[in-house]
Amino acid sequence: MASLVSAKKPLRVALIGLSSSATTSWASAAHLPALKTPAGLSRFTIVALCNSSVAAAQTAIKAYDLAPTTKAYGSPEDLANDPDIDLVICNTRVDKHYETVLPSIKAGKDAYIEWPIASNKAHIDELAKLVKAKGSRVAVGLQGRLAPPVLKLKEIIETGELGKVLSSEIQEYGGTNSREFLPPGLQYFAKREIGGNPITIGFGHIVDLVQSVLGDLVPGSVAARLQLQRPDVRIRDPKIGEIVETIRSDVPDLISLHGALPTSPRTQPSATLSFFFRRGAPFPGDPALTWTITCQLGAIRLVAPSGTSLGAGGYDEPVRIHIHKFDKDVVDEVPWEWDELQEEVPIMGRSVLRHLFNFADGLEEGKGWVGIEAAAKRADQIEGWLKDARF
Repeated sequence: MASLVSAKKPLRVALIGLSSSATTSWASAAHLPALKTPAGLSRFTIVALCNSSVAAAQTAIKAYDLAPTTKAYGSPEDLANDPDIDLVICNTRVDKHYETVLPSIKAGKDAYIEWPIASNKAHIDELAKLVKAKGSRVAVGLQGRLAPPVLKLKEIIETGELGKVLSSEIQEYGGTNSREFLPPGLQYFAKREIGGNPITIGFGHIVDLVQSVLGDLVPGSVAARLQLQRPDVRIRDPKIGEIVETIRSDVPDLISLHGALPTSPRTQPSATLSFFFRRGAPFPGDPALTWTITCQLGAIRLVAPSGTSLGAGGYDEPVRIHIHKFDKDVVDEVPWEWDELQEEVPIMGRSVLRHLFNFADGLEEGKGWVGIEAAAKRADQIEGWLKDARF
């Protein structure tokens, strides 16, 4: 693959939302490191930034030591009209995705949109329909499907050594560091209309990668219960450690669901999935994420003690996979590893790197990267569980 990549011209990339002042900057933490590696430079050339203003883009170009020839845009329309851009990477806040990436998709450019795709179903559907009409390639940042521990679980199941899957259970605690507080820059996590919150992001990423391994839950089989345990969310300024505001949330902070897994050569008919998610930290000493898959001849367990973000930075403590083989009644640890290119960047950006590189290398959609149609299907699924929640 390396020789094929070197024979191609690097994709000319524009980044939307590479901010030098934002509370969180996923673009700088997860995307930029991959683009700046030698392997990244053979695949991509950053030619433009688009921020809230030309001045903000110029400041970011200097802050991140980008080439002085990098163009600065303050308008998504101006960016879309630039013929020297092949790929637009959208890293804004969720409720800005639609308006910032839409002009480029209308112009027929390829794009990479971070998850969640947009703040509401109408915008997601419009983007997906337009992508299909234009014939462009648009990836969505569900890179957790490509995290090495996730791929390892899929590999174990596909070998058939443990027989067919009978059931699976997930316990997840996270989405935010605290179950009670939010920092000022994340107040929007308490507002469903924004589209980015602990359910769509923290729970959404895990429920997506789980189904990438086990298959999508059978429509109509899912019983979901959502709860808002703490409707009054306190906003705490981390700089002074004081509460500066209390806001009313309409975003659930707990979801439990139970549904049927699809029958397949590796999954027994009537196999089930149970999933429990609660915002905030687990009980002291308990892991943030425990995922068990019970098969006919044994069980697999993944434990992530320090975080649930398998597609990002949830690796402060080792993420471990164990297999219990019933016949011998022994438990063995199964190793997994990052690839050589991933090890060149911080952990936060390693799965993003693989997703970006697979896209640039021309791998097939659905096998090397997640396309907008599949991501829209996942968004519809999650919205289906959310839409009837009333508090």
